[in-house]
Amino acid sequence: QVQLVESGGGLVQAGGSLRLSCAASIPTFSSYAMGWFRQAPGKEREFVATISWNGGSAYYTDSVKGRFAISRDNAKNTVYLQMNSLKPEDTAVYYCARGNTYSTGSRLTDYAYWGQGAQVTVSS
Repeated sequence: QVQLVESGGGLVQAGGSLRLSCAASIPTFSSYAMGWFRQAPGKEREFVATISWNGGSAYYTDSVKGRFAISRDNAKNTVYLQMNSLKPEDTAVYYCARGNTYSTGSRLTDYAYWGQGAQVTVSS
């Protein structure tokens, strides 16, 4: 059974930083791309970042480029999202997800399993 558990969310002032972690109970974690998505109240879930199976490739949505960084530790079955220079518009529930394959993707349908989400709130 695949389980993804996010942690590290919270309340932070604009300009601050948070690091999200996603611990995965996946025997073949290193075989799959991983992604982060977010969903703000009243909005659809949107792509944030993705990383390939070995960490060699990473892609971001334009609004977080230069501020967020995705990384992974395959030895720990964990993927991270470092978020710097946070803005109030980054407020959302953040979800990690396991990809369908080893390669990256930005569509919801590129991901088979999802965590329960972590709330990130950025105050102005």
